[in-house]
Amino acid sequence: MLRTLCKSKIKNVFVTHKELKYDGSIGIDKTVIEAAEIMPGEQVHILNVNNGERFTTYVIEEKANSGRIVFYGPAARKGEVGDELVILSYCLMETKESHNFKIRTIALGKNNQHKSK
Repeated sequence: MLRTLCKSKIKNVFVTHKELKYDGSIGIDKTVIEAAEIMPGEQVHILNVNNGERFTTYVIEEKANSGRIVFYGPAARKGEVGDELVILSYCLMETKESHNFKIRTIALGKNNQHKSK
């Protein structure tokens, strides 16, 4: 049996830009997505702490260490610059392997910067 598990969680994320005239998605700093083991184009769930919005989209890679978190296209209607987010990605795995699985959690610091361990 396959189970759907939360693979990655990025918290303490703040929207830095919005661009309505775009096909749609979320732009995330390359350093952050690499730390969270999320790929460009990967599906993510966005949880907006400020307004309760929750939506599904895909990731566009922003410049490394830019701190950019951008709502593109229709996603730009789901929040405002400065809103706090939680970003989740999921994976499928067999029940047996899921017992040893640990979610990868990334907490961002000032200006959406990931601090390496």
